[in-house]
Amino acid sequence: MSDLHDPRVLFAAERTLLAWNRTSVSLMAFGFVVERFGLFLNVLGKKGIIVMEREISFYVGLTFIMLSILLSFFSMLQHKNVIASLQPAEIPKGYSLWGAAVVNGIVGFLGIILVCYIYYGFKG
Repeated sequence: MSDLHDPRVLFAAERTLLAWNRTSVSLMAFGFVVERFGLFLNVLGKKGIIVMEREISFYVGLTFIMLSILLSFFSMLQHKNVIASLQPAEIPKGYSLWGAAVVNGIVGFLGIILVCYIYYGFKG
């Protein structure tokens, strides 16, 4: 519980949540690139152990995307806990507390859609 009675505590919590959001989006993008790199090698026609390389990039890429999903939802929970610990004096009147958390939830949900799209596109 914060005893500072300063609205800057709330804004610091929101900046932290948005930093986690940027990290999550970056991990998701990196996972997508890693996953598609194996497909790129396959399209180039590299023979040999290409099947194994495709599967390695597939699972590593999906792991990064799933990590980003977990990070999105975990950061929402952390933010909720921080907001619950604030005093009413630390929250400006009329300030919406849900905006940044909703963005993280949307990013997590889009990550789930991306994992389903990639998984069923590869296996189907």
